[in-house]
Amino acid sequence: MKLYSKILASGSYLPKKILSNSDLEKMVDTSDEWIVSRSGIKERRIAAENETTSDMAYAAAMDVIAASKLNPSQLDLILVATSSADIIFPATACLIQKRLGLTNIPAFDLQAACTGFLYAITTADAFIKSAAYKNILVVGVDTVSRFIDYKDRNTCVLFGDGAGAVILQASNEPGIICNEIHADGSGEEVLNVKGHLYNGAVRGNPYMYMDGKAVYKMAVRNLAEVAASVLNKSGHTTDQIDWFIPHQANLRIIESTAAHLNIPMEKVITTVDKHGNTSAASVPLALDHAIKSGKVKRGDLLLLEGVGAGFTWGASLIQF
Repeated sequence: MKLYSKILASGSYLPKKILSNSDLEKMVDTSDEWIVSRSGIKERRIAAENETTSDMAYAAAMDVIAASKLNPSQLDLILVATSSADIIFPATACLIQKRLGLTNIPAFDLQAACTGFLYAITTADAFIKSAAYKNILVVGVDTVSRFIDYKDRNTCVLFGDGAGAVILQASNEPGIICNEIHADGSGEEVLNVKGHLYNGAVRGNPYMYMDGKAVYKMAVRNLAEVAASVLNKSGHTTDQIDWFIPHQANLRIIESTAAHLNIPMEKVITTVDKHGNTSAASVPLALDHAIKSGKVKRGDLLLLEGVGAGFTWGASLIQF
């Protein structure tokens, strides 16, 4: 009998602090009109001074566990997608595992920048289809604000913090239908944070650098191509998709990608206006919002996409 990975439940967490465009006007040479016209972003959430990536991940994990009605002891793998771990090691997944009171299951982090959640559910799906595990907690989380230069208006207006999560469960009913992930390391120079620890000091630029125009071109091209590939492999067409849930990087990228795929914006889930770009948390946050708002219903066909530094990108076609 064929095994599928079914989304049992979703969860999320957003910090309480809201950083609005009017707030940013007081910090950097920008304006609400400039930000909205270029990104569609109106506000974003920022982690509190004492709030860590693992804190947010744990909150999202507790939210999805409650929604799933599982006992944490029923989980048999924890995967966390993040580029902003609290510490170099142990992994964020291990920190969550400890707080959940679990001691006997594998837990590890996965780093693919903003595409991290797509990489993570692709990895989890492979584990489930191999019959290795039955209930997998997947968290996408990032505290991007910790490596943003709030004097650089090209980046500081775009990013926010948050966490989103799903529990994938082995099922005989269709769930994840098709995944595809890619990377091209030659895109390293267009989006990066090169600062790193070396002999007790930070070496290199500890803040994010982004070539916005280059990222835009690569994102739209790669997202359109990988979506078409996933649909072709699975034998589906774009008009069968109920909801398109893309990485919430920039409204212009989302609109352009949807246009390339001939998906009307009425079928596109967008949270970028309220959340900004939350990196690996972006897709699961948008998914959880769509589920809790009643838009996404059981049986709906979902197309999820992500794109990020690396350059990395990927897509998943999922029967919810």
